[in-house]
Amino acid sequence: MPLKKITQESTKNLCCQCNTSKQAGNQLSLSRALLAVILILISNGVFSQTQDTLLSSSRLKKLSLEELMNVEVTSVSKHPEKLNEAASAIQVITQNDIRNSGAKTLAEALKLAANLQVAQVNSSQWAISARGFDNVLANKLLVMVDGRVVYTPLYAGVFWDVQNVMLEDVDRIEVISGPGGTMWGENAVNGVINIITKSSKDTKGLFVEGAAGNNLPGLGSIRYGGKINDNLTYRVYGTGFDMGTSAPISNVNTKDDEWPMYQGGFRMDWDASKKDNVALMANVYYGKPNPNAIDTPVVTRGNNIEARWTHKISEKSDYQLQAYYDETYRNLGGGLIEELKTYDLDWQNKFGLGQRNIVTYGADLRLMDDHVTNLELIGFFPGHKTLYLYSAFVQDEFILIKNHLLFTAGVKSEHNSYTGLEYQPNGRLSWMPSKSETIWAAVSRAVRTPSRIDRDFAEYITLSLPPLLEGSSDFISETLIAYELGWRLEPLKNLSLSLATFYNVYDNIRSAEPGPPPFFIPIILGNDVQGNTYGAELSATYQLTSWWKFRGGYTYLRKNLSVKPGTVDLNDATAESDDPQNQFLIQSYADLPCGLELGAVVRYVDKLPNPYVSSYTGLDLRIGWKVTKAVELSMVGQNLQNKSHLEFIPASPAPRDIQRWIYGKITFRL
Repeated sequence: MPLKKITQESTKNLCCQCNTSKQAGNQLSLSRALLAVILILISNGVFSQTQDTLLSSSRLKKLSLEELMNVEVTSVSKHPEKLNEAASAIQVITQNDIRNSGAKTLAEALKLAANLQVAQVNSSQWAISARGFDNVLANKLLVMVDGRVVYTPLYAGVFWDVQNVMLEDVDRIEVISGPGGTMWGENAVNGVINIITKSSKDTKGLFVEGAAGNNLPGLGSIRYGGKINDNLTYRVYGTGFDMGTSAPISNVNTKDDEWPMYQGGFRMDWDASKKDNVALMANVYYGKPNPNAIDTPVVTRGNNIEARWTHKISEKSDYQLQAYYDETYRNLGGGLIEELKTYDLDWQNKFGLGQRNIVTYGADLRLMDDHVTNLELIGFFPGHKTLYLYSAFVQDEFILIKNHLLFTAGVKSEHNSYTGLEYQPNGRLSWMPSKSETIWAAVSRAVRTPSRIDRDFAEYITLSLPPLLEGSSDFISETLIAYELGWRLEPLKNLSLSLATFYNVYDNIRSAEPGPPPFFIPIILGNDVQGNTYGAELSATYQLTSWWKFRGGYTYLRKNLSVKPGTVDLNDATAESDDPQNQFLIQSYADLPCGLELGAVVRYVDKLPNPYVSSYTGLDLRIGWKVTKAVELSMVGQNLQNKSHLEFIPASPAPRDIQRWIYGKITFRL
């Protein structure tokens, strides 16, 4: 085994996926079935209806710039605040951004955030991070879906091949680049992604979509929403796809790596009173991602249920109780299986203290019951482990000068099963010289707590010898001290600008230390890498006319990592990430006459240094036509710049090119 990228190479089975066996001709594809439903509805004269239940075209219009900047975000302070006043490097991907981009999956939609590094590795696998440290096993980004943390304790990251939502039901995606540990806890080191779906009050009626194309065997969704009474609404949905294959760049493995996945669920929202709201949601999924393009099938499945109660006391005071259960199963191939059950209970309270203070505090209890069925020579020891997480936080927003100067200070105290008590404080200062301008600064501390790889993993050549690689009981949390300075401005009514700069200091980053001579095994995972990153993130939104809008951004990143003096890292401080120095994104979409829509996304990604990947420019186009109030046709082309291109080289499996996609889609709303 080569020493380069050894921590990723030794854990390749975590990302090992297999092709599903193809049964073409034995069953009707999902997309064809949905198209058949639509054709039946057409033949029955559905489109001639003029009832009020038809979704008016005005509901599909783009948010004006003023409306966008007044959108309330919740991911910065755990309570609603206007986007243009948030003291954080936060960007928002709206439903219209997603729809006009032609994105097919959640990971594709995240490419619309200029402050993220998003690279597609193969058909089902992604490398996603913020402010560096990007790889397939990225572990410094916290991701939530409606407040439910999607996290595996195996490597402290996210399996993106099972993170799916029905994109039509996404209200917005809030993307914070920079630490969020005070509010959200462990692993919110370099950023936070919060996917927020619509209330069932906003998804009434029938929605059906179907798509197919040159590299898209099938994609389809069906959802129905209604109300039981004036205060109780619901929706049920089913969605699925079979993503086409990526392209091998050598003759090592020329098989297909198609990715089928299916998901369904429901949501209910109950306005129990003028001050009380209750939401209940559940999902179940099944998939067979296959990045290794091999014949042995790998199965992923899971289910989750979440309940949330919000009670409003006054304009400045409310509290929320949230609980969820999440169960996942992943057969990694060859008999290596993870079964994870997560139980989480979260409480938070916000109240006004006098005329100048808004205090938010809360507590969270989490239990993760993780059971791994090991292989003979690779696994996690012990195979079964119960991990506990207890945390409490408090944050005070203090008004120094009303409407002009705000100081925020907070701290989270968190106890985990590996390192015990960890503290994550932050301080933020916001100055608003005018209603259209905000200048902010922040200092924060965040931690990435140990994963099971860091502590419990072992790989053997033979059981008669010591392990080749193993985790360490001495592995401690990786730490970050972040310094940020930002500026948000609306110089014109139709133009908004945001600039965030940062300087991050990291310590105790994961390393691979050689064992004692003469064989230098076992290689031990340690904390002997340190360093810093710095950069800037610029984003802008420009409403050229009432019917034509532009949005986008530019990101600059420099990274300096080194091995601590007197220590050795076999990867020479290079194994943790592969990041572009420059990124550029621009999205445009326009409403044209006769119900036509035109959307475009241009994306430039600089070269990756190690392993080297050439820079590339991506082009996506979407043309939509609203045939009637109920029917919409669209044609989407993705990666149109060339037939295929490489975005990322993982330690395992073999690298593959991302191909050009062209597909057609029909959407029906009633």
